[in-house]
Amino acid sequence: MTFVFDPAPTVSVPVVGSPLRFPVHRIYCVARNYVDHAIEMGQIGREAPFFFMKPADALVVVNAGDTADLPYPSLTHNLHHEIELVVAIGKGGKNIKAVDAHQHIFGYAVGLDMTRRDLQNEMKKQGRPWCIAKGFDHSAPIGPITLVADAGDITQAEIALQVNGVERQRSQIAKLIWNIAETIEHLSAAWALQPGDLIYTGTPAGVGAVVPGDLLTGSITALGDLTLTVQAA
Repeated sequence: MTFVFDPAPTVSVPVVGSPLRFPVHRIYCVARNYVDHAIEMGQIGREAPFFFMKPADALVVVNAGDTADLPYPSLTHNLHHEIELVVAIGKGGKNIKAVDAHQHIFGYAVGLDMTRRDLQNEMKKQGRPWCIAKGFDHSAPIGPITLVADAGDITQAEIALQVNGVERQRSQIAKLIWNIAETIEHLSAAWALQPGDLIYTGTPAGVGAVVPGDLLTGSITALGDLTLTVQAA
């Protein structure tokens, strides 16, 4: 097969304890999936889950122990951090039941859903899609994937984010409004999940702005740290 130009290389994420890498297919994100963050964003009550997507090449892949550069994006003056548990799908499927969801999970990682909040707020006012606020270049930092067997009971894990050593976000994965299995059930009813899909499962309260020079350190129990420095545009 001959292409009109060379295809871009496959986006992939390292796997802890393995020389193999996880090739990325799609990135799904769950919106407002912690009670405290939903309230923070003006929502009360358990609404039906809803999703948005990011392109695979929006990932900023950070190796274990490294500090990566996170370029400050264009068109915004209000770039927000959102620390998230990322679920890596290893076995695809359609209409997966929550009780069977664990069979489809390859592993877990620490991720950040970076958001151009000013643009998102403007899109909301106009009733327009959020793509420009969520799916921009470098909007999805991620650390290495830890295999399910090595992650322990992820539902009991702590999730946290520090900016310049000061804690901004902290919660427990158990406080997800729609838990991991339920999320997979809902997602797979709308899309046929594929091996290589990543699910950003939502962020707790405490989201806020970052500026060039800030050091971000995200962590989830048993998954290690995700560390980045925000760089000037």
